[in-house]
Amino acid sequence: MKTYLLLLLFIFGVLPLQAQNSEFEIPALNESKQVKTDGLVQPHLDDFIALCKKYKVDYHDKLFNLKEIAVVDTLRVSPKGGTLGMLVRDNNNEVEKIIFSWMTLLDKEILKVVAFHEFGHYFLGYKHTCDDCNSIMAKVNTSYFDIIKDWDYHVEKLFTESPVYLKNQDIIALKD
Repeated sequence: MKTYLLLLLFIFGVLPLQAQNSEFEIPALNESKQVKTDGLVQPHLDDFIALCKKYKVDYHDKLFNLKEIAVVDTLRVSPKGGTLGMLVRDNNNEVEKIIFSWMTLLDKEILKVVAFHEFGHYFLGYKHTCDDCNSIMAKVNTSYFDIIKDWDYHVEKLFTESPVYLKNQDIIALKD
């Protein structure tokens, strides 16, 4: 009986600890760049990239010029407001990171809107379109939930009115 007890302790006590500490080498993928992306933001990035493909917006080079897409605790937030997301630039004024405040994690819909907002700046060439107008690209949004209620409309507008998409349409028109 004592032997079985020791065996159970070994199996359930020691083996899980070793499994948690395991390290795996991830092979390099053809020496290409990789972007470190926070797992909480990844589904929104995947959705955004799928929409880039749908609207024929080139994203590949810009995506792999980034070093990181992350949730951080360093953005200024106060009871009166704060920064929920931003593009971080290097010394050459090139965007190297897209970061989101930990406050965006309080509600999945807020993270979704802020993620698309920041991706809109970076991938679609947007500046803010208004101060507070219930638009993904507004400088301030007093209700993210109003945007979410009509999400498909707002996303279509985000893409079809973007500087990059409109420029692509002009190029296509010139070719015709």
